Amino acid sequence: MNPLPVAPGTWRYAAPPLLLALPALVVAFPVGVGLLVLTVAVVAFFRDPERTPPASGIVAPAHGKVSVIREEGEQVRVGVFMNVTDVHVIRAPTDGYAESVERRPGAYKPAFSKDSDRNERVDVDFGTHEVSFIAGWFARRIHPYISGGESVARGERLGHIAFGSRADILLPEWVDVEDVEVEKGQRVTAGQTVVVETPTAAD
Repeated sequence: MNPLPVAPGTWRYAAPPLLLALPALVVAFPVGVGLLVLTVAVVAFFRDPERTPPASGIVAPAHGKVSVIREEGEQVRVGVFMNVTDVHVIRAPTDGYAESVERRPGAYKPAFSKDSDRNERVDVDFGTHEVSFIAGWFARRIHPYISGGESVARGERLGHIAFGSRADILLPEWVDVEDVEVEKGQRVTAGQTVVVETPTAAD
């Protein structure tokens, strides 16, 4: 658990305006206030609140608006677009063992556009499913917290994207598009909103 409810590396972005604000408050008060506001905005952007997963189900990987629901071969992809006010910490949709964590270079198109599929990304392959961190036009820093060979629990933090974009889950093959319980345009919460209910032994 983080000692502060912010993502790792927050102060890399928040410290410069804070340090500049202190002398600016003396020599140029409005500028100093502006820098303090910027510092608060950066810290708020990197906030990392605790999440409690529900009792069952595959949960949303990100906090934001569902922007993609589509079939890809034998699997279904669900993507969540994060705007500047959303939490940008990505969480594990279900328990899994990361077989690989691969960074793929690409473009920096707006994350809500179809062209964002070709953006820079990090794919975390869990074998049965995959989670992708996709950069946007402004987001140029993807920070995975795990490496290949690590196991994670549902709702656990997988990483964050500095200044935004999109997170996808390529669902297990047993999931049909009709099984998806969210809709395009729906707001979801990382680690809490159920995307697909998992079958029980009685099903």
